[in-house]
Amino acid sequence: MKIASINVNGIRAAARKGMFEWLKALDADVICLQELKAQPDQIEGEPYHPEGYHTFFHSAEKKGYSGVGIYCKQKPDRVQIGLGEGFEDVDLEGRYIQADFGNLSVASLYMPSGSSKEERQAFKIDMMARFEETLTTLAQSGREGIICGDWNICHKKRDIKNWRGNQKNSGFLPEERQWMDWLFGEQQPEVEGGRGGSANLVDAFRVINDEDDQYTWWSNRGQAWANNTGWRIDYQVITENLRDKVIPGSDLIYKEQRFSDHAPLVIEYDI
Repeated sequence: MKIASINVNGIRAAARKGMFEWLKALDADVICLQELKAQPDQIEGEPYHPEGYHTFFHSAEKKGYSGVGIYCKQKPDRVQIGLGEGFEDVDLEGRYIQADFGNLSVASLYMPSGSSKEERQAFKIDMMARFEETLTTLAQSGREGIICGDWNICHKKRDIKNWRGNQKNSGFLPEERQWMDWLFGEQQPEVEGGRGGSANLVDAFRVINDEDDQYTWWSNRGQAWANNTGWRIDYQVITENLRDKVIPGSDLIYKEQRFSDHAPLVIEYDI
């Protein structure tokens, strides 16, 4: 199964840049989209409902903002729009959608950014805390799960070009990185401020790619793209029972064309 994830930074803008032609050639089984910046009535018909795919969107209440979507070849048994009870504020921003196929769940997630102001960083940290129960439940459920998306956090120093200069910036704050340690079962109990336990989920990209300088987002300012001054903030986070099903060599951060300030992340699974 080939799964693609891309923050489109406006699905209509990405369409004008040729994204749907690329997706047709890619022929992925599931495509997870983030940051649609469109209401359903603005993206009716072609190319936004590609032939051969079932289409599901979760748009933000605010026009021109956030929103996630899933394209899938197989009709899902169930589609979950939003995170539900306890996440009403998050769901108003269109940040989560999930499709279930038998024992497999595939979700598209758009974690908030906290870079614009302190209130948004507080909202991000609060969502992360509330999201822990959802993640732990998935990890312990016995289901196979893949949460694709823009998590808006770099985990390691190797995941960001200028790590020294970004240690006080949203997306690379110590508490955010510690949360990623918790997410991936790398929590160090002796670290001050560390949390107990772990979600024990898996960074699928790092299962099969251990190279440095692997980024998925580049600022539009200056020469970030040209100099590969990037951040790896887009992930496919999987349950432990899928670790051995990630196909070696299938990972792809697609950079031959630019549809967005993010690059698509494509990974194949033996499922």
